[in-house]
Amino acid sequence: MGKAKKLKVASTPRHTPLPAQIQKDELARPTERSKDRSSGRKDEAEDYVYATLSGKILKQARQQVQELEDENEIGGGKVKSSIQKKTVRLGEASPDSDNEDDDDESQATEGGDLDGTGFQEESGIEVSERDQAAFAEFMNRSEGPRRTLADIIADKINEKRTEIETVHTDLDSLGGAKVDLDPRVIEMYEGVGKILSKYRSGKVPKAFKVIPQFKNWEDLLVITAPAQWSAAAMYQATRIFTAGLKEAMAQRFFNQILLPRVRDDIDYYQRLNFHLFQAIRKALFKPGAFFKGFLLPLCEGGDCTLREAIIIGSVLARNSIPLLHSCAVMLKIAEMEYSGANSIFLRIFFDKKYALPYRVVDSVVFHFIRFRSEKRELPVLWHQALLTFVQRYKGHVSSEQRDALLELLKHQGHYKITPEIRRELVNAKCRDLEVDEPMAEPAN
Repeated sequence: MGKAKKLKVASTPRHTPLPAQIQKDELARPTERSKDRSSGRKDEAEDYVYATLSGKILKQARQQVQELEDENEIGGGKVKSSIQKKTVRLGEASPDSDNEDDDDESQATEGGDLDGTGFQEESGIEVSERDQAAFAEFMNRSEGPRRTLADIIADKINEKRTEIETVHTDLDSLGGAKVDLDPRVIEMYEGVGKILSKYRSGKVPKAFKVIPQFKNWEDLLVITAPAQWSAAAMYQATRIFTAGLKEAMAQRFFNQILLPRVRDDIDYYQRLNFHLFQAIRKALFKPGAFFKGFLLPLCEGGDCTLREAIIIGSVLARNSIPLLHSCAVMLKIAEMEYSGANSIFLRIFFDKKYALPYRVVDSVVFHFIRFRSEKRELPVLWHQALLTFVQRYKGHVSSEQRDALLELLKHQGHYKITPEIRRELVNAKCRDLEVDEPMAEPAN
């Protein structure tokens, strides 16, 4: 037999009188649970808009109405000024940005403003009018006007038409069937292009997302008219093609689509749209393709302006780049023909404080030494790049290279920067000089 279960009896004080116990059993005892009766009132309170908040809403509404009235005014100068007012400054909130870019939005900054006093940038680069003239002397303008994105797309269309006509002629002579894109495909991607020209936020058409999966992705891309895409659509396209294409194909996209669009935007608005700024950051997820298709062609062209170099350089300064890719780019920039933009990009890579191989250090030293016989006035950016290199890597140069740099300072100097460079070089401990430390004497 099991144990008898004990009966649970309500606990009562031992010496409670009997009438009090009877009266307690007759009345219902209150429970300890308390109901929250303020939830309904809280919902009602949330629907109420305070006077200060309503005033702010009305103020923003008046500003938007005023902007719409300014856009409708007649006159080229007024229209252009209103467009420039509505452009997104890098560093301000974008009205069309997605929620996923809210964290990045606070980090983006504008490249600066060019006015009568000179170009000033947040990173400390200040260039006067005299320095701008010296910068312009090293730009290569012999190749004629720069090709825009629309010119590149028109050339691709003409090239494709010639190719199709040639194929049709060959097939007709052989009695074969004609090969061409389906008219329904062309019509669909023309509609996709119209959507992308007005795209601001939200989902991208699925037909556009699958373009990287096709071999003739360039032909489909041309049909969508990339020159008409909005800046937000360009950002989404860069995300899709950076993730979906192999490195060689992504390089072609950066070179043929992204680079001309970025340069056109900077040239027209004198600043870079926030979405295009973010597109460059997304392109850096494939650093090899970005450098081969975007940065190196920009430097090799020799026509990169000061504003373009500072804005694009700000993207490089804010993002982490693998060491091997950075070393390869520094090696290429140091060996190519000099332009003022090269000094800006080299200085940004120097400030990242990589542990550079000696081959890269030697190439950079030779890059500076070859200006010993330069008769043109060098821009201040060149002297700043040399100072940054000496400050970061003075212990990585050999004694012969240090002497050559000291000799260089006698021919190319700046009244403020050159003394600092000389002081750094004189106090440097070169890599080929061993410091003999005294040996400890044995204890007796």
